[in-house]
Amino acid sequence: MSVPAPAAAWTLESLRADHAPAILDFERQNRAYFARTVPDRGDAYFTGFADRHRALLAEQDTGLSRFHVLITRQGALVGRVNLVDIEDGSAELGYRIGEHAAGRGLATAAVAEICRMAQGAYGLSRLTAVTTLDNPGSMTVLRRNGFTQVETMAVDGRPGVRYERPPAPAD
Repeated sequence: MSVPAPAAAWTLESLRADHAPAILDFERQNRAYFARTVPDRGDAYFTGFADRHRALLAEQDTGLSRFHVLITRQGALVGRVNLVDIEDGSAELGYRIGEHAAGRGLATAAVAEICRMAQGAYGLSRLTAVTTLDNPGSMTVLRRNGFTQVETMAVDGRPGVRYERPPAPAD
Protein backbone atom coordinates (compact mmCIF):
# COMPACT_ATOMS: atom_id res chain seq x y z
CA MET A 1 0.00 0.00 0.00
CA SER A 2 1.35 3.41 -0.92
CA VAL A 3 1.01 6.25 1.56
CA PRO A 4 1.94 9.81 0.58
CA ALA A 5 5.24 11.32 1.68
CA PRO A 6 5.11 13.91 4.45
CA ALA A 7 3.15 17.00 3.59
CA ALA A 8 4.83 20.37 3.66
CA ALA A 9 2.42 21.23 6.49
CA TRP A 10 4.47 19.30 9.08
CA THR A 11 7.84 17.75 9.85
CA LEU A 12 8.91 14.78 11.92
CA GLU A 13 11.84 15.89 14.08
CA SER A 14 14.14 13.80 16.25
CA LEU A 15 13.61 14.48 19.93
CA ARG A 16 15.79 17.26 21.35
CA ALA A 17 16.20 18.84 24.77
CA ASP A 18 14.45 22.03 23.64
CA HIS A 19 11.28 20.07 22.79
CA ALA A 20 10.63 19.44 26.52
CA PRO A 21 8.29 22.39 27.26
CA ALA A 22 6.16 21.73 24.16
CA ILE A 23 5.95 18.00 24.89
CA LEU A 24 4.92 18.58 28.49
CA ASP A 25 2.24 21.03 27.35
CA PHE A 26 1.06 18.59 24.65
CA GLU A 27 0.81 15.72 27.14
CA ARG A 28 -1.05 17.85 29.71
CA GLN A 29 -3.52 19.22 27.15
CA ASN A 30 -4.25 15.76 25.75
CA ARG A 31 -4.13 13.64 28.92
CA ALA A 32 -7.88 13.01 29.20
CA TYR A 33 -8.17 12.47 25.43
CA PHE A 34 -5.39 9.87 25.38
CA ALA A 35 -6.72 8.12 28.50
CA ARG A 36 -9.89 7.23 26.61
CA THR A 37 -8.00 4.66 24.51
CA VAL A 38 -4.50 4.18 25.96
CA PRO A 39 -3.36 3.60 29.53
CA ASP A 40 -2.89 6.89 31.40
CA ARG A 41 0.71 7.91 32.11
CA GLY A 42 -0.13 8.75 35.73
CA ASP A 43 0.69 11.82 37.81
CA ALA A 44 4.32 10.75 38.30
CA TYR A 45 4.93 11.22 34.56
CA PHE A 46 4.13 14.91 34.88
CA THR A 47 5.85 15.62 38.20
CA GLY A 48 9.03 13.87 37.04
CA PHE A 49 8.86 15.03 33.44
CA ALA A 50 12.23 16.84 33.30
CA ASP A 51 14.11 13.76 34.51
CA ARG A 52 12.08 11.52 32.18
CA HIS A 53 12.86 13.75 29.18
CA ARG A 54 16.60 13.66 29.95
CA ALA A 55 16.41 9.87 30.27
CA LEU A 56 14.72 9.58 26.87
CA LEU A 57 17.44 11.69 25.27
CA ALA A 58 20.12 9.49 26.88
CA GLU A 59 18.32 6.36 25.64
CA GLN A 60 18.10 7.84 22.15
CA ASP A 61 21.85 8.55 22.24
CA THR A 62 22.50 4.82 22.83
CA GLY A 63 20.45 3.85 19.75
CA LEU A 64 18.02 1.75 21.80
CA SER A 65 15.15 4.05 20.81
CA ARG A 66 14.36 6.82 18.33
CA PHE A 67 11.94 9.46 19.56
CA HIS A 68 10.26 12.00 17.26
CA VAL A 69 7.84 14.90 17.48
CA LEU A 70 5.40 15.99 14.81
CA ILE A 71 5.63 19.76 14.32
CA THR A 72 3.28 21.82 12.15
CA ARG A 73 4.51 24.51 9.79
CA GLN A 74 3.25 27.01 12.39
CA GLY A 75 5.55 25.43 15.01
CA ALA A 76 2.92 23.58 17.08
CA LEU A 77 3.74 20.14 18.45
CA VAL A 78 0.76 17.96 17.47
CA GLY A 79 2.07 14.44 17.89
CA ARG A 80 4.78 11.97 18.84
CA VAL A 81 6.08 9.00 16.86
CA ASN A 82 8.61 6.67 18.46
CA LEU A 83 10.58 3.52 17.75
CA VAL A 84 11.53 1.76 20.98
CA ASP A 85 13.30 -1.42 22.03
CA ILE A 86 15.47 -1.40 18.92
CA GLU A 87 17.28 -4.71 18.70
CA ASP A 88 18.30 -7.14 15.95
CA GLY A 89 16.79 -4.98 13.20
CA SER A 90 13.41 -4.71 14.93
CA ALA A 91 11.58 -2.04 16.93
CA GLU A 92 8.19 -1.33 18.45
CA LEU A 93 6.30 1.64 17.03
CA GLY A 94 4.33 3.98 19.26
CA TYR A 95 2.54 7.17 18.31
CA ARG A 96 -0.01 9.67 19.52
CA ILE A 97 -1.67 12.60 17.81
CA GLY A 98 -3.30 15.35 19.86
CA GLU A 99 -7.06 15.69 19.96
CA HIS A 100 -7.19 18.93 17.94
CA ALA A 101 -5.08 17.41 15.14
CA ALA A 102 -6.77 13.98 15.06
CA GLY A 103 -8.87 12.82 12.13
CA ARG A 104 -6.86 14.69 9.47
CA GLY A 105 -4.60 11.88 8.27
CA LEU A 106 -1.60 13.05 10.28
CA ALA A 107 -1.15 9.74 12.12
CA THR A 108 -1.33 7.75 8.89
CA ALA A 109 1.17 10.02 7.15
CA ALA A 110 3.52 10.23 10.16
CA VAL A 111 3.53 6.44 10.58
CA ALA A 112 4.26 6.08 6.85
CA GLU A 113 7.20 8.45 7.24
CA ILE A 114 8.58 6.64 10.29
CA CYS A 115 8.32 3.35 8.39
CA ARG A 116 10.47 4.84 5.62
CA MET A 117 12.92 6.20 8.19
CA ALA A 118 12.99 2.86 10.00
CA GLN A 119 14.36 1.10 6.97
CA GLY A 120 16.38 3.92 5.43
CA ALA A 121 17.96 5.93 8.24
CA TYR A 122 17.75 3.35 11.02
CA GLY A 123 18.33 0.10 9.09
CA LEU A 124 15.40 -1.76 10.64
CA SER A 125 13.77 -4.73 8.95
CA ARG A 126 10.68 -5.29 11.13
CA LEU A 127 8.28 -3.14 13.15
CA THR A 128 5.66 -4.14 15.70
CA ALA A 129 2.89 -2.09 17.29
CA VAL A 130 0.33 -2.66 20.03
CA THR A 131 -3.05 -0.99 20.50
CA THR A 132 -6.17 -1.52 22.54
CA LEU A 133 -9.31 -2.87 20.88
CA ASP A 134 -11.21 0.27 21.87
CA ASN A 135 -8.88 2.38 19.70
CA PRO A 136 -10.23 1.78 16.17
CA GLY A 137 -8.44 4.88 14.85
CA SER A 138 -5.07 3.42 15.75
CA MET A 139 -5.95 0.06 14.22
CA THR A 140 -6.94 1.84 11.01
CA VAL A 141 -3.65 3.79 10.91
CA LEU A 142 -1.69 0.56 11.31
CA ARG A 143 -3.66 -1.31 8.62
CA ARG A 144 -3.30 1.61 6.19
CA ASN A 145 0.45 1.37 6.67
CA GLY A 146 0.69 -2.34 5.92
CA PHE A 147 0.67 -3.71 9.47
CA THR A 148 -1.15 -7.00 10.02
CA GLN A 149 -2.64 -8.34 13.22
CA VAL A 150 -0.56 -11.19 14.65
CA GLU A 151 -2.12 -11.76 18.09
CA THR A 152 -4.59 -10.58 20.67
CA MET A 153 -3.26 -9.65 24.07
CA ALA A 154 -3.88 -7.55 27.16
CA VAL A 155 -2.56 -3.98 27.25
CA ASP A 156 -2.47 -2.85 30.88
CA GLY A 157 -5.49 -5.07 31.56
CA ARG A 158 -7.43 -3.94 28.49
CA PRO A 159 -8.08 -6.15 25.44
CA GLY A 160 -5.54 -5.35 22.75
CA VAL A 161 -3.89 -6.41 19.53
CA ARG A 162 -0.27 -6.72 18.39
CA TYR A 163 0.59 -5.90 14.77
CA GLU A 164 3.71 -6.49 12.66
CA ARG A 165 5.07 -4.95 9.48
CA PRO A 166 8.27 -4.95 7.53
CA PRO A 167 9.18 -1.29 6.85
CA ALA A 168 8.30 0.14 3.46
CA PRO A 169 10.99 -0.13 0.80
CA ALA A 170 13.45 2.75 0.84
CA ASP A 171 12.95 5.35 -1.89
